[in-house]
Order: sequence, then C-alpha cells, then structure tokens
Amino acid sequence: GPKEIDKKTNEPYGLNFPVITIRDMVKAQETLLDHLGIEKLLCATGGSMGGMQVLEFCTIFTNKTFSAIPIACSASHSAQNIALNELARQAIMADPVWDKGTYLKKNVQPKNGLAVARMVGHISYLSEKGMQEKFGRKLQEKADYEFSFDADFQVESYLRHQGSAFVERFDANSILYITRAMDYFDLSKHFKGSLIEAFKNQKTKFLVISFSSDWLYTTKENKDIVIALNASGVDVSFSEIKTDKGHDSFLLDESEFLKTLKGFIDSMYIKFKNETRI
Repeated sequence: GPKEIDKKTNEPYGLNFPVITIRDMVKAQETLLDHLGIEKLLCATGGSMGGMQVLEFCTIFTNKTFSAIPIACSASHSAQNIALNELARQAIMADPVWDKGTYLKKNVQPKNGLAVARMVGHISYLSEKGMQEKFGRKLQEKADYEFSFDADFQVESYLRHQGSAFVERFDANSILYITRAMDYFDLSKHFKGSLIEAFKNQKTKFLVISFSSDWLYTTKENKDIVIALNASGVDVSFSEIKTDKGHDSFLLDESEFLKTLKGFIDSMYIKFKNETRI
C-alpha cells in the first residue's frame, strides 16, 4: 500500500502508489488461491467492499467458487456514495499535516482530517432509527447544555471517540485508495454496460443479502443484482434482514443474519458433496 517503502526511492510510496481497483484486488486473491493449491472454494462471501469483490471474483473466475454470498453491496457506487467518499477524502487532504500525501516522511499522521473522515463514514454505517434509539438527544455526563462547542450530546462524544480511535490503527492515504477503488467499481463496465451480460455463463450459486435499514447500499440496489442474476439464469436466492442497525449489521450479532448464512452454507456443503461425490 501507499505507506510501504518504494525500493527505488527508499521512501514510502505515498501518492506515487498506483491507484488500484476491485478487479486488481480480486486478481491478487485468485493468485493467492493458486499459490495455496486451492482449486475451488465452497463459498466466497463478503460485505460492503467485500461484497463487490465477491461479485467481481465470480464474473472473472466463473468456475472458481461453488457458491457466493455478496452482502450489503451494489454493482456500482451511487452518486451519494461517491459524494460521501469524496467528503472523507477532502477532510484528509485538507489537513495541513497531510502535505500532499508525504506525511510519512516526517513520521506524522494527519489525525484531524482522518478522524473527520472516519466520523463521516461511521454516520453512513448506522441508521437514523438506530442512532435515535441509542443516543437521541441524551447529554454526555452533564445536566444541561454548556452552550459551547464541546461535546454536549452523547452522539457527538461517540463520533469523536470513533474518529480518535481510528487514527491510531489506519493509514490516511490508504483511505484515499480504498474509497477510490469502491467509487470506480462498476460491474457492468467490462460487459457492454449490462449486468445480465456480466453474469452470463455463471455456474456459481448465489445468496444476496441486504439489510432493511441500510441506506448506504439499499435493498433496491441488492435486488438489482438479484434481478440480473435471475435474468442470466443463475441459481440465486435473496434475503432482506429486518434490522435497525444499518449497514454495519453484517458486523454485528444479528441472529436472523447468522441463521441465514449458516443455512445457506450448510446446504451448499451438502450439494457440493453430492455433485462432486466426496
């Protein structure tokens, strides 16, 4: 990544690191599978950007995985998601410490900009109902407003904590590259602009999962993937998990979600054994 050392200059790559795509990531994953001697996966799964990788993997390597579960994702980024990512990137780049991506040469991190970028992202991972139920207008360890710009409300304190904790474990330039890869993702681009064409000759069995309160990758966007898979004659199931946890639901202990995953993977294992006569 951009924080690694470029052997030609003996300095961190910074913005000299090439912009990468979801397709690049997936090709690297397939190379790793070959290196490990894994001819076929029982199931490929991932949420959010991981779901994009699953979709890309299946369209490039049509016979490399028996089944797939793309979770809470889309076949391409919406204008809203591109806008949110740009807001996060601009927060990082506006931090004077960022210094055109060369901050690692000075052994520093644009913490303020990175913290704001994380706060922007974190808001998009939650749902309005979930935030309202968890925080509402509760005050942060005080009886009344202080009429200042300190964190009066619990939700403010929560976001500030998320931002400050994130800067200790993530590289700012890496956020730029990851969000850009997601923005450039468009599954139909390599297939004459057609999602149906993208899934042509697909042998993988799919389960597409969305979350009812996810406004970052809506149920409609997930259903668009299902419709294209159906139109291509692919074996596909769909499940919308009812939850108020928003996009982050796939990282949480959502019983209906976990039950759905287990049921599908167990059934795929039985089908795989029957088809391959293990």
